[in-house]
Amino acid sequence: MTIRQRALSAYVRHLLRGSAALLMCVPLSALSDTPAQTGTDTKSQPDASKAKQLGNITVTAQSRTQQMEQVPIPLQILTAKQIETQAATDLSKISLFVPGLVVDGSQPTQPNYSLRGISTSDFGIGTESAVGVYIDGVYAARSGGALLAFNDIDRIEVLKGPQGTLFGRNAAGGAISIVTNEPTDTFEGKALIRVGNEGEHYESALVNLPLNKDMALRISVLDNQSNGWIRDQANGQRYGKNNDWGSRMVYRWNITPNTRVLWSWDHERLDQPPRPAIGLVPLSNDTNERPPYPPNPATYLNPLTAPLYNDAIQAREWRHFDGSTLTIDHSFSWGSFTSTTAWRHFNTFNDEDNDGTDHIVSYLDTANIEHNNSYYQEFKLSGYNDLMDWVSGVSFYSEQARQTSQVNTNTSSLDTLAQNVDGLGLPLTEITQGLQALGLPYSLLNDPWREQINNVGKFKAYAAFGDVIWHVNDKLDLTTGLRYTEDKKDFTWYTPPRQATAFDQTVAELVATGVYGLLPPQAQQALAAFGNNIVFPSAVGQWVPVHHSWHDFSPRLVLSYKFTPDTMAYISATKGYKAGGYNSLQVGSLYAPEKVWNYEAGIKTVVPEYNLLFNASAFYYRYSNLQSSVLNPNYSGSGVPFYTVQTSDQHAHGVDLEAQWQPTDALRLNFTSEYIDLTYVHGTSTSGVVLDGQPTGEPLFSMTAGFDYTWHGVYHGDLELNMQYAYRGHTRCNADSEFQGNCFTTAAFKIGTSQQRTDARLDWHTPDQRWGVGLYVNNMFNKRYVLGIGNDSTNDFGTPYATITPPRTFGLEMRAKF
Repeated sequence: MTIRQRALSAYVRHLLRGSAALLMCVPLSALSDTPAQTGTDTKSQPDASKAKQLGNITVTAQSRTQQMEQVPIPLQILTAKQIETQAATDLSKISLFVPGLVVDGSQPTQPNYSLRGISTSDFGIGTESAVGVYIDGVYAARSGGALLAFNDIDRIEVLKGPQGTLFGRNAAGGAISIVTNEPTDTFEGKALIRVGNEGEHYESALVNLPLNKDMALRISVLDNQSNGWIRDQANGQRYGKNNDWGSRMVYRWNITPNTRVLWSWDHERLDQPPRPAIGLVPLSNDTNERPPYPPNPATYLNPLTAPLYNDAIQAREWRHFDGSTLTIDHSFSWGSFTSTTAWRHFNTFNDEDNDGTDHIVSYLDTANIEHNNSYYQEFKLSGYNDLMDWVSGVSFYSEQARQTSQVNTNTSSLDTLAQNVDGLGLPLTEITQGLQALGLPYSLLNDPWREQINNVGKFKAYAAFGDVIWHVNDKLDLTTGLRYTEDKKDFTWYTPPRQATAFDQTVAELVATGVYGLLPPQAQQALAAFGNNIVFPSAVGQWVPVHHSWHDFSPRLVLSYKFTPDTMAYISATKGYKAGGYNSLQVGSLYAPEKVWNYEAGIKTVVPEYNLLFNASAFYYRYSNLQSSVLNPNYSGSGVPFYTVQTSDQHAHGVDLEAQWQPTDALRLNFTSEYIDLTYVHGTSTSGVVLDGQPTGEPLFSMTAGFDYTWHGVYHGDLELNMQYAYRGHTRCNADSEFQGNCFTTAAFKIGTSQQRTDARLDWHTPDQRWGVGLYVNNMFNKRYVLGIGNDSTNDFGTPYATITPPRTFGLEMRAKF
C-alpha cells in the first residue's frame, strides 16, 4: 500500500539528503584543527560525580558519549543497580517498569518485543522484529538470540521511536541497546548468591584482572536454577523452571596510546520445560474422552486455579548460544576510527503442548527448531570541532538461518478433526471397529503423525550512514542524519510428505492381505485422504525458492535548544524502516517493507537547587504495512487454524513523562509514564472484519513509580529500602481481539484487564559495597493474570488453553566484593 507523501516529509527527506552529501564533501583537513577526540567534546564530558545523580548518566544513544539529559531522544535507562535491586535475570523480568515496553519472555527462544505499541509477534525466520535489540552495538539476529540472560551488564538504554538512522533496519519501532562492562585497570572480584522460593538458586561471579599496564581480562559466569511454579497433575513434571547457565569473557589490549583492541566471547546454555498450556475445558480422567465441540465458554475453568495437564512427548525448550565481538578503535588528530566485527551462532528447540489436555484423542504439540549464523562488520569514523559533532560509517550484515516448524499429533486426533471440522464422523475409529469385529488384529488409531515445513533463509544487508550535530550557536544545535540500507533476501520453503510410519504400515498390510479391497468405498476414500498431508497441504515435496531485494533512505532531523545549561527542548522528525519478508508457514507469501514517520517534541530539564529531574515528550507517528502474527481460522483450507502474517497501517499520538526527585540525601523518588492512543488506519482481520479506526489493543496508559530510602550507620553500614510499583492499563479491544485471545470475558476469568506489580527490597551493605545482604520480593501482592487464550486448537479439537503470569517470588541475596 502506498501512502501519499506529506509535504513536511518530503522537505525533511530533501534536506537530510543534502546535509548528508555535505558531510561526505567535508575534507578531513577541515577537521584537523581539533585535538585528538573520540567523537566527543572534552568540554562536555560527563562529570563522574554528577553522572550518578538524578538519572543523568552517561549513554551512547547517538553513537556518541553523552549525558542522558543532552540527548534529544526519548529514552529510559535501566542501570545495573536497578537490575540487581529487582533481581531481574533478563529483560522480560523488568520490562513492566519501562512504560511503553513489553517483553514477553514466557518462551525465551521465541520472545516478543513491543515498544510504543509496535511489535512483530511472528518468530519465523521470514520476518524480523520491528524493535531492534543491540548488544554492545551489534544487532541480535532473530528472536532466538534476542533475549539472553543478563551477564555483567552496565546499563540498558531503551530508545523510543524509530532509530533507523543511527541503528539501522529493524529499529522502526525503537531500539534496546544493552551495554556490558569492559575490563578496567583495577583488580576486581564479585560474587553473588541468591536463594528463594520454588527452589530458586542463582549464582554469579566475576573477576577483573589487569594483566599489565596495557592489558586486562574480565570473566563472568552465572547459573540460574529453580524447581518451577506449576506441576502437571498427571505425571508430576514441574513447569516454569529456570535452567540457564552463561559465561562471558572480555579482553582489552591498548596496543598504543591511541589504539585499543576489545574482544569478547559470550556463551549461554538454556534447557528447561516449555511454557505451560492450561486447558480451559473440564474433562474426566478418561484420556479417550473427546472434548465437547464446539466448546462452551460458560463452562471454562479459571486457568489461575485449574489443574495442568500437558502431554507433549518432546516437551522441552533449549538454546545453545555463542557470540564473539572484536572492536578496534584508533584516535587521530581529527577524530577516531572504530571497526566492529561480530559473529553470532545459536541453535534452539521449543516443543510445547497446544491443546492443554492429556487426552490422546485431542493430542497436539508444535515444535520450532532453528539454526542461525550471522556476521556483522561496521567501520565508523567520528570527530568533533567547534562547528559540528559528526559520525559516519558503513556496515555489512550476513545471516544464514534454517527453521523447521513441526506439528505433532496422532491418527485418533485427526479422527476428531474429521468429525469436528469436516462433519465426516470418526472414519478411522469406524474402520478399526469394523476390522476388529471381524476378528482382524488391525488398528488405525493412536499412531503418531507429523507434518512440517522447512525454511532456509540467506540474508544480506548493506548500509552507509552519516549523522551531524551542527552547533549553530552556543544554545542551538541542528542534527541531520541519513542512512541508506539495501537488503537482499533468498528464502525457500519445503514441505515434505507427512510422517506416519505406523499408520502407513497398517494400510500396507491391509492392501497386501486383500482386506483393503473388501472395505466399503467410503472407507477406502477415507484411507486415501489420510495418505496425504492434512495440516500443510500446499506444495508438498516441492522446493519453492524466492529472491527479493529492497532499499531505503532513513533520515532524521532534530532541532534542539538549550534555554539554560540545565534545560533543553527539541523537536524531531525521524524515519524507520524494516525490510520485507515472508511467512514461514505460508508457501510463496511476500510482505512489503515496513516504514514509519515519527514527529516528536520534548523537553529535558534538571533543577539542581531542588534535586529535580523532569523529562517530557509528545509524539505522533504513522506506521505503514506493519506485519503482525495473527491466528487465521482457515489457513490453506485445511481446517486447521494457523498463525499467519497480517499487514495493516496504524497511527498513534502520545506523551511520555519522567520525573526524579531527591528531596533529601536519604530519599529518592521516581515516576515514569506513557499515554498512547494507537489505532488502525487501514486493517482487515483474518476473519474479514474491517478494523479501520479501531484500537490495536495497546493500553492508553502505563506508569511506574517508586522510592528509595537509606538509613546510614546501621551496624556500620547502610540499610536501604526500595519499592517499585508498575501499572499497565487494560487492553483496548477491537472486533478481532476475542478470536486472537487478547480480550475475553467469562464467568470464571477475564483477559485484557489492567496489570499491577509491586517489587520491594530491604538491603544492608557496607559503605564501600564490599559486603551486602538483601531480602527481596517481586510481585509482592501476588497479582496474577491470564495473558491470553490459545485458540489454535479451539476450532478443531475444542481444546482452548490459556497462559498465565507466574506467582510471587522472594528470597535472600548475599554479595561480596573484593
